[in-house]
Amino acid sequence: MVTKAYWFPREEYLARVEKMRAKLVENQLDALIAFLPETVTYLTGFFTRGYSSFQFAIIPVEGDPVLFCRDVEEYYLDSTCVFPKRVMWTDSDDKNAVASRAVLEALGPTPRIAVEMQAWPLTVGRFNALKEAIPGASWTDVSRMTSAMRIIKSPAEVAYQRKAAKAAEAGMAAGIASAKTGATEREMAAEICAAMIRAGSDLPGPGVLSSGERAYHLHGGYSDRVLERGDIVQLETTPNVRHYHARFMRPIKVETATDEEHRIVEKLIAIQDDAIAAVGPGVRATVPDAIYRDGALSSGLRETYTNKTFYSVGLMLAPNGGEPLEAEPSSAWTFEPGMTFHTYILARGFGMSETITITDTGYERLTNFPRQLFVS
Repeated sequence: MVTKAYWFPREEYLARVEKMRAKLVENQLDALIAFLPETVTYLTGFFTRGYSSFQFAIIPVEGDPVLFCRDVEEYYLDSTCVFPKRVMWTDSDDKNAVASRAVLEALGPTPRIAVEMQAWPLTVGRFNALKEAIPGASWTDVSRMTSAMRIIKSPAEVAYQRKAAKAAEAGMAAGIASAKTGATEREMAAEICAAMIRAGSDLPGPGVLSSGERAYHLHGGYSDRVLERGDIVQLETTPNVRHYHARFMRPIKVETATDEEHRIVEKLIAIQDDAIAAVGPGVRATVPDAIYRDGALSSGLRETYTNKTFYSVGLMLAPNGGEPLEAEPSSAWTFEPGMTFHTYILARGFGMSETITITDTGYERLTNFPRQLFVS
C-alpha cells in the first residue's frame, strides 16, 4: 500500500491538464511531450529527486497522460502522480528506443507534437533519436506556452510560497546572528541552513552568501573565508516548500557601519518602497522598473543599471533559479493577480529584496523581515 502524497488536490491537476489540452487544440496539435521537470510536476503531480534522469510526460488531447521514467521511480509515481499510465526503463535498456516506442504507442505514427525545445533535459541526442524513430511526426516548440501556464499561481501555490517566506525569515535571522568577527562563511551557512530546514524548507541552500570583496559581486557562494570587522556580508535566503520558492536579501555589516553606509541602505530602501508601491494589476512592468533604475542612477548609487528588477518565482527545480517573466526596460507585459515575484536592488555591495504576490487590489509582501542595514 503506497501512501498518496499529492501536493495539491487531484482536481487541480485535472484542471491544469484541461487548460493545456485547450491550448493544444487551439494550436492544432495532438499532444504535448513535456520534458521540463517543472512542467511534468505541475501537470501530473509526479515528483522525484531523480528528475535529472530521462523522463517526460505525454499529454494527449484525448486519452490519459502517460509518464515515462526510470523504473526505480515507481514508488514516487504511485505516491505523487495523479495519472496511472506509465512506461518505465531500466538501466540496461536503450532509453531512446524505449522512449520512441512509448510515444508511438500513445500517439501513433503521424502526430503533431508540442515539445519544449528550451527544456534542459531534452538533449540534441534525445531529440534527434525521437525524430528519427518517428519520421511522420511534426514538432512545434511550445516552451513559452508551458512556462506561461505557471506564471499565475493558485491560492494553494501561494500558500506554499508564504510558508517558504517564513523559512527565509528564520534563515536571515540566523545569518545575522552568526555574522561575527572570526566566524567563517561556512559556519554562517550551517546556521542558516539549519534554521531554514527547521522552519519548514525542503532544501537548505542559503542562496547568495559572500563577504569581503565578493560581496560586491552577485551570486557569490559561501567559502572558508573568515569574517573581519567592517566586512559587508551579502546574504539572500532561498528556501522552498514543495519546491515553491520565496526569497529575500538584507544588507549586513560585521560589528560596525559608517553613517554613509546607513544612508546608502536607507536610499535603497526608499527607492524599493517607491517601486513596489507602484505595482498592481494592470500596471506595466516598465513602471516600477523605471523607478528602480532612475532612482539608483540619479542618486549616484550606480553608474549603470543592466540587471532585471523583477523576476517571477514559483515552482522551480534546479538548475532553474527563476521563471522566465522578467522586468527590464523593454518588457511589454503587465502585472496580474496571482503572479509572484522576487524584486531586488543592489548597489555598492548592499542588497535589498522581497518576494511579493500580486493581488486583486495591489500586492502582498510575502517576506516580512525588518528593512534596514543590520550590524551584527
